[in-house]
Amino acid sequence: MNYSENIQYLLDVTKRLLAVDSPTGFTNEVTKTMVNELKALGYESCVTRKGSVLTEIGGEGNPVIVTAHLDTLGAIVAEVKSNGRLKISNLGGMKAVNCETENVRIYARNGKVYDGCLQHIDPSVHVNPKGVSEERTFDNTEIVIDEDVHSKEDTLKLGITNGCFVCFDPRTVITDSGYLKSRYLDDKLAAGILLALAKKVREGMALNRKVYLFFTTYEEVGHGGKGGLPEDAEEILAVDMGCVGIGLEGSERKVSICAKDAHGPYDYDVTNTLVQLAAEKKLNYAVDIYNSYSSDAQAAVNAGSDLKHALIGPGVYASHGYERSHAEGAENTLALLEAYLGA
Repeated sequence: MNYSENIQYLLDVTKRLLAVDSPTGFTNEVTKTMVNELKALGYESCVTRKGSVLTEIGGEGNPVIVTAHLDTLGAIVAEVKSNGRLKISNLGGMKAVNCETENVRIYARNGKVYDGCLQHIDPSVHVNPKGVSEERTFDNTEIVIDEDVHSKEDTLKLGITNGCFVCFDPRTVITDSGYLKSRYLDDKLAAGILLALAKKVREGMALNRKVYLFFTTYEEVGHGGKGGLPEDAEEILAVDMGCVGIGLEGSERKVSICAKDAHGPYDYDVTNTLVQLAAEKKLNYAVDIYNSYSSDAQAAVNAGSDLKHALIGPGVYASHGYERSHAEGAENTLALLEAYLGA
């Protein structure tokens, strides 16, 4: 497909972000990457103690925080087993059923990185035909390290110990038909959308208020938006994945507007304004309720911040697995941000 310069930039920068391993708790490199991407656009930023990235992109009055998160699902070594393989503990909502046979990178404490793969503990159907039907958990799967290791001692000699981070390959693909397939579109696609917004502002888009961009690093475990927020902010708008599934109106080509999640409703006035703007601009959009979901906007309010809060995002199918979205969903989300924040 042929894209405008700004949408092509959005896709390219999203791919760059997806290529950086950043499970919750292991986000230093993606924080550096974001600082550099903002600097390339002409913005200075600061990094909070938790590793979130904050920048002001312009505008005056009625300050709003627009947030996306850089941390992803992943895992951490829970046990080096007697056979040299690794039992892992999930970070965030990673499920074994969604990542069996996926290639991984294991970051040893000594700075070395090793390849591996998540497999069932007895995966060959010619040896264990019943294993195919067994429910997958992190108790009956293990990381097989792509090194000559056969014992706990062999693995420890590599520098791999309990507490080492395990990062699953995102397998990013952008098809000729405009689909994005990758792990971690939640939420690096939204981070790419916010960078595209910043690019448009740098190129002359006027803002109707003071706008902060805030890229958090602990959203997947619930406290990304609970600290480091600018004190003058009056509102927080989370840009995160829009849910796609049975019973919902959202799709990969739409911008989704969330009216309520697992913690309760979002601000009625802000949400209603977003819905009206989406209709006025003839965007492809949906309004939905997410009963198994939360966001950094909700985290900020739950932590006691006196902020109006709302949530939008591009539709993402197969969330927390091998996810899929579409360039049109990202484009509709960017267009709604422009309509809401533009002068």
